Amino acid sequence: MKIKLDENLPASLAAHLADSGHDCDTVIGENLAGRPDHDIWQAVQDSGRFFITQDLDFSDVQELRPGMHHGLMLVCLRNSSRQVLIERLRSVFVNENVSS
Repeated sequence: MKIKLDENLPASLAAHLADSGHDCDTVIGENLAGRPDHDIWQAVQDSGRFFITQDLDFSDVQELRPGMHHGLMLVCLRNSSRQVLIERLRSVFVNENVSS
């Protein structure tokens, strides 16, 4: 699966997801950090990637209707420490049936 991680997720998560066979890049790695959400979303769509973020600005299902983009995962955990985020997202992409 082609994935892009937002700047609010640990950059090391990209390597963990790549180890599971996913093509993963990051907003930071593409020098998009700090850019407006619209610019980031456009870059995600232009590259045909599934976007993972903790940014609630991407939670508007009226604006980002399912089926109209390459995919979006909004991560909201009570404990969002780096280690918990990495473990939870690795678990999802290793144990769940995800497809490109």
